[in-house]
Amino acid sequence: MTDDLISSFTEYLKVVRNFSGHTIKNYKRDLSRLSIYLAENSKSLQACDEQDIRHFINNERRRGLNPRSIQRTLSSCRSFFNYLVDQGEFDTNPAKNINSPKSSKTLPKALDADLIQKLLNFKPKTELETRDKAIAELFYSSGLRLSELRGINLEDLSISERSCRVVGKGNKTRDLPVGRQAIKALRDWMLIRQKYSLQDDSALFINKKGGRLSARSIQVRLKKLSSERGLPLVHPHMLRHSFASHLLESSGDLRAVQEMLGHSDIGTTEIYTKLDFQHLSKVYDKSHPRAKKN
Repeated sequence: MTDDLISSFTEYLKVVRNFSGHTIKNYKRDLSRLSIYLAENSKSLQACDEQDIRHFINNERRRGLNPRSIQRTLSSCRSFFNYLVDQGEFDTNPAKNINSPKSSKTLPKALDADLIQKLLNFKPKTELETRDKAIAELFYSSGLRLSELRGINLEDLSISERSCRVVGKGNKTRDLPVGRQAIKALRDWMLIRQKYSLQDDSALFINKKGGRLSARSIQVRLKKLSSERGLPLVHPHMLRHSFASHLLESSGDLRAVQEMLGHSDIGTTEIYTKLDFQHLSKVYDKSHPRAKKN
């Protein structure tokens, strides 16, 4: 019975809420752990109450889950029981009044402008390097997530308007500007791409066989690119963070950065103001006469 309700819920997330496969997989994993916990304690889902959820969350904490993972697990439970209330399976949501543990907000890692220049300012020697440079330029130019860049099709890119359309979280689309250097790198790649493209493949970034480049391949190629440039490991999210922090540092326009990153909550974007302040503090401590150590 429990498995049937979980399956019904995940199908609802897929069909009605249009959630991504990755998100649905996380929900299913969290709820499966709840199901196992209830079974081990001889409790049915239908008899589950607030105390049971509290004990389950405490059990997850004792298993070593970090606060962020516990927050996600509790969010999965809340959403699941909200669904069951709507379906008439429950009168009230037993997870509704349970507070999530607070997690410390860690500042994202970002490359400074000099390191970005070192990463991107080179002349590709091979066809794959031409593609990889276009990937890195687009990541930094438009602040894309890995899934967003991987999903771009040819029709989503406008060279003449210097823009691209991406599909972000919640299947929401947004149009983004693309910088001149990224456009130049993309033009170079498009000339080479024709050699490998298949008639039915619309992906912007493809492998030698003409198939859409996988997320793992993009990560590996960025790692190779950064290693060859004498830099520490550069991953896609680092370029996204660099885009956000550099743009905010230059413009100070938090709302614009929020829109370009595709954040639904401006609080998520505000972490970059802390990153910017951290940078300013370092400059102050280094430069101000009364801040220097004697």
